[in-house]
Amino acid sequence: MSVLRSIRRDIQAAQERDPAATSALEIVLTYPGFHARQLHRLAHSLHQRDLRVPARIISQFSRVLTGIEIHPGAEIGEGFFIDHGMGVVIGETTQIGDNCHLFQGVTLGGTSTKRAKRHPTLGNNVVVGAGAKLIGAINVGNNVRIGAGSVVVSNVPDNATVVGVPGHVVAYHDPGDDTILKLPDPEWDIIQRLEGQIQKLEKRIAELEKRIRQEPAASQRQEDAP
Repeated sequence: MSVLRSIRRDIQAAQERDPAATSALEIVLTYPGFHARQLHRLAHSLHQRDLRVPARIISQFSRVLTGIEIHPGAEIGEGFFIDHGMGVVIGETTQIGDNCHLFQGVTLGGTSTKRAKRHPTLGNNVVVGAGAKLIGAINVGNNVRIGAGSVVVSNVPDNATVVGVPGHVVAYHDPGDDTILKLPDPEWDIIQRLEGQIQKLEKRIAELEKRIRQEPAASQRQEDAP
């Protein structure tokens, strides 16, 4: 795909995924995610030509301008959209497929200090919620949804929904018709049972307190009786 067609696809992605987008001109002029994506194109092309310092200068300028930090080495597919974008960090060896959608505060980070693949790989049609952290050289499959605030440190299969800290799969969905197959969640089941027990205990305590208040009054009436 030519650069011009790819840029048009970025604009189209923003229009498809952000109901607040009213026109292509608005996206081009005011969307920081779009600006960061275009500056990354230039930085990445310089990085591929081994012009590392100019590439990093452009990426740091983009960071200051948009609040989004994308390493020039990161590989990003078509139709990429960053919603709002402030605080997004994308590491050097990150690979992102087509039609992916990141919200603000997302981190695609690494833990290793070795010069090797150390950042996540995202498949196509992946949505990552606000504040989510994907850490390490993990593989995230196609059509995956990652909930806001999740911390994902292991591989995620296709069509899964992931939530929690650490992130775990709670459902699978059919991307064709949005049918959702929810999985058992033992932790949530335990929490619900505990809430039920707490409600029962609160009810018993209230009954005991009521009985204690009534007993002195009954005793007083007995003493006052002729």
